Amino acid sequence: MIKLRHLATASAVALSLVVAATPGLAQWIVYDPTNFSQNVLTAARELQQINNQIRMLTNQATSLVNQARNLANLPMSTLTQLQSSIAQTQSLLSQAQNIAFNVQRIEQAYSTSYGTAAGAGSTSSMFAAAQTRWQNSVGAFEDSLKIQAGVVGNIPTNSTAMTSLVSASQNATGALQAAQAGNQLMTLQSQQLSDLVAVLSAKSPADALEQARTASAEAQGQQQYKTFSTRTGYQPGNVTMFNGN
Repeated sequence: MIKLRHLATASAVALSLVVAATPGLAQWIVYDPTNFSQNVLTAARELQQINNQIRMLTNQATSLVNQARNLANLPMSTLTQLQSSIAQTQSLLSQAQNIAFNVQRIEQAYSTSYGTAAGAGSTSSMFAAAQTRWQNSVGAFEDSLKIQAGVVGNIPTNSTAMTSLVSASQNATGALQAAQAGNQLMTLQSQQLSDLVAVLSAKSPADALEQARTASAEAQGQQQYKTFSTRTGYQPGNVTMFNGN
């Protein structure tokens, strides 16, 4: 601002010298150095204000662009894939055979085929109960293997989804995209935990049923031995052969 004022003063002095050196010109030109200097200063202030307004508008435009990026949605979603994996695992669990995952069936089975009930009843009833226990164990192991196979089949899908979500999170243009990618990663983690719970839920009953079958077989064996050992000895008798001859 001081430089502009000095420039305006110098211009006014130079112009006054020219006018003084040219008497004829002085009759036609009227120059006010003070007014000229003030006009230059006013123009300089207006130019500075315009520059400030341009800078402010630029900052506002940049802020709007950033807000738009922060509000932009993530251009991808793995929710459908994750829901499909969860539905597949749930379907395998719902196909569980015999007494698996049903409290009432477990209570009924233990009261009729396991524990002390294994050694009760006639020989035919004990044989039928042993057959039922064997079928329960085989079915539970089959269910466990199916669910484990289904969970293993979900691994490639989950791996692809994880890679895509991590890439989307790293390349997110705004806060909303980063948050949405993070939410989907958490959903993927929940689905993997559900698969793990499903595997454990299938394997544990299979192991428990096999252990119960072994214990019941021991109880049944003890009862059968007790029945055999308490029978009376051999009693001789007359035998008729060859038409009584």
